Amino acid sequence: MTKSMGSDSSTVIERVERGLSRRYRAEKRFRLIGVGAIILSLFFLVILFGDILIKGLPAFSQTQIKITIFFDPERLPLDKLESADFEALVKSGLRSMFPQVRGRRSKRALYKLVSSGAAYELRKRVLHNHDLIGKTKDLWLIADDELDLLLKGDIARVPGGRFNQQQLDWIEKLERDGNLRQRFNLNFFTSGDSRDPELAGVLGSLSGTVLTLMLTFLLSFPIGIGAAVYLEEFLKKGRFSDFLEVNINNLAAVPSIIFGLLGLGVFINFCGLPRSAPLVGGLVLTLMTLPTIIISSRAAIKAVPPSVREAALGLGASRMQTVFHHVIPLAMPGMLTGAIIGMARALGETAPLLMIGMVAFIVDIPKSFNAAATVLPVQIYLWADSPERAFQARTSAAIIILLFFLILMNASAVYLRRKFERRW
Repeated sequence: MTKSMGSDSSTVIERVERGLSRRYRAEKRFRLIGVGAIILSLFFLVILFGDILIKGLPAFSQTQIKITIFFDPERLPLDKLESADFEALVKSGLRSMFPQVRGRRSKRALYKLVSSGAAYELRKRVLHNHDLIGKTKDLWLIADDELDLLLKGDIARVPGGRFNQQQLDWIEKLERDGNLRQRFNLNFFTSGDSRDPELAGVLGSLSGTVLTLMLTFLLSFPIGIGAAVYLEEFLKKGRFSDFLEVNINNLAAVPSIIFGLLGLGVFINFCGLPRSAPLVGGLVLTLMTLPTIIISSRAAIKAVPPSVREAALGLGASRMQTVFHHVIPLAMPGMLTGAIIGMARALGETAPLLMIGMVAFIVDIPKSFNAAATVLPVQIYLWADSPERAFQARTSAAIIILLFFLILMNASAVYLRRKFERRW
């Protein structure tokens, strides 16, 4: 009998050990699958960012061509200086560099090496300094986007493509004489949108983004905080509070284009606010970010221990004093974190802004909330849809700038949470 009991216990132990070994193997497999999933996601993330960087970095440099310009007084009368033909000065400078060029077709091919923005650059210089009239200056002017792509290796140097043999000979001569160079593309950060890729910049869309997000924050943060405080501290629990909570959670999951349709119907068609303006964009994004801010703020308020409220009330503080002097200051780091995350989501939104007309071609830099403007995600959408090949690099460069601001905002949220968060 003792022998049978011993054999039964050994059988049970063996069975338990086999079960444990199976569980350990399953746990090890699960751990390996998790590590593999992380490595795979990081791999694709590196590919994504690497592809964006490779395509976008060339946009941060721009080819310039050195041209000797004679500021002819006959072409630049002081009484009609703003409407003077500055393009003729650029063409004259090019002809002086290649005096052998004859014929209308050859001259047109020569003029294509320089951007149309070169004339605007000369106009800006002369209007700023009238002493240039009558002088001869060697100036570095913006080259055409096709020439820029050729020098960066995006266009093959073969006749019959974008350039004919004659143009390739002129380009080789310019390179031998040191009249071509590549410099940092400051114009990309100091100008608005343009039909010419070499003149297009992100300042207009960045200004529109800043104005839109500024209005969004000024509206959504106090309203979201006030709603969260009321729902969490003052509203009695019941069917009405449950109804509000369910609807707020549902609003957080509504597709963003629905908010765009709401803005189009209410703010533009009913209220008569201007289309394609940061004012309407800020109102639409406020509606979209409010559920996120309210939910995160309520979570931050719930994280404050009840003992804080009890201590304040025990010392004679009113309900209002307890909330505003003790609960909100302790919950503010979490509220700020939720607000920043909501603003980061608003920064990357495109669909609701397309619905309210912020897809328009805007050249001027917006200076007010009522001015026509666009935002950076919409600018990326417009450039990605452009047929010119040079806009591909501008699109990736704008994505890099957008990602930089998104990472900066999320890093700020993490920093604020770690710096001011209190653990109970």
